Amino acid sequence: MEVDELVCLPRLTRVAVCGGTHGNELSGVYLMEEKEKEEEEEEEEEDPLSVMMVLSNPRAVQQCRRYVDTDLNRCFTHATLNGPRSGDDPYEIIRSRELNAFLGPKGSSGAVDLVCDLHNTTANMGLCFIAYSDCDWICMHIFRHLQRKMPDIPMRYIHFEVSSKESYSLDSVGKHGFAMEIGPQPHGVVRSNIYTAMKAGVQYMLDWVCFFNSGTIFEGEYVDVFTMIKHIDYPRDRETHNITAAIHPQLQDRDFCLLHPEDPLFQTFSGETLRYKGKEPLYPFFINECAYYEKGIALSLARKRRVMIPAIRVQTEQEQLANVKGFASEEEE
Repeated sequence: MEVDELVCLPRLTRVAVCGGTHGNELSGVYLMEEKEKEEEEEEEEEDPLSVMMVLSNPRAVQQCRRYVDTDLNRCFTHATLNGPRSGDDPYEIIRSRELNAFLGPKGSSGAVDLVCDLHNTTANMGLCFIAYSDCDWICMHIFRHLQRKMPDIPMRYIHFEVSSKESYSLDSVGKHGFAMEIGPQPHGVVRSNIYTAMKAGVQYMLDWVCFFNSGTIFEGEYVDVFTMIKHIDYPRDRETHNITAAIHPQLQDRDFCLLHPEDPLFQTFSGETLRYKGKEPLYPFFINECAYYEKGIALSLARKRRVMIPAIRVQTEQEQLANVKGFASEEEE
């Protein structure tokens, strides 16, 4: 890719900010409430940008639980969204279809332009964007904008490769989408500094969208991307499947600090140190995440690389019209 390449992309007219996808991750829950109050107090004005504030999982929020029946943020595959319906469907399956109808349908031209799904982690990860693409220039430029505007907060861009598997999270319903994950914050608790960082991040994201829509050219630059390579589970008893060790004290809270072969990884409950047996240094994240005990994940490991993102600007009306005509011609063929 040439450094001076300029990519022209469609205008972003509909943006969804979602909170409470996990009902005990409270920064997003309280941010939704605050935004609702602000909307009620503001006078109605014509705004070319439509911003929808969505409380994703209201039943789980009411109970302050991650989910009621099943993890909502794993329910957005086409198979789940379009599968046969039954009166016995779990609540989150029903809710995912409601959200897909409201924000999507997923993969369609009618889907919202951008979905930002708000999450908290108990791990010491700072502010992270989690996305399924390392070439979604909209999401990556928004990330760089936040990095510049919030220099005191550690930020990373995490790429979950999809390969043959389809993305399953709520943010995948939009034409562009990412999860904004901020921690550390215990589940069921709100910390002022974490909430404030999330609120600022959302506002800077919306500011960027307005700049983009107004015709601002965003120059090309490099972004460090952490591509997830694998998950590591806790050591477990073969018969009971109970864990037999915890994250080693030298690793705890050191998310995104390079983990080398033979570095301490776990400490057994009898006091023995278990070491990392990987063949290459990798970056750990989601270290000792509370919600991942049930998923069999003690931490995830990523490889870091630099990605060149091109300069971008919004398409002109003439360019949009030409794209629409070209799309129509392809469909006729």
